[in-house]
Amino acid sequence: MEENDSKYQAFVVNSAKYMTLTTTKFDRRKKWQKADPKEVRSIIPGSVIEIFAIPGQKIKEGEVILTLEAMKMYTKVQMPFDGMIKSINVAKGDKIPKNTVMITLE
Repeated sequence: MEENDSKYQAFVVNSAKYMTLTTTKFDRRKKWQKADPKEVRSIIPGSVIEIFAIPGQKIKEGEVILTLEAMKMYTKVQMPFDGMIKSINVAKGDKIPKNTVMITLE
């Protein structure tokens, strides 16, 4: 490498370390964060069709908690683990963007 070594950043891919230049778009990107298992988020934008749970309700893993319509398809959102509904942050008929926290679990 040349005298501009300070511009290079270490970049690790599959335990191999590379020295590379990054773009400003890469530097400004939203950093990855581990998902909170107590939040049920929308993975695509859509409309809430039906809600099958209420706050304080105990629900078993795999039970349907709401239905989301996106791109003319209905998606049944299931409970990821046994637990209780802490809050429901959407209402029937809401149009929601990607990554919206729909339900919070305890």
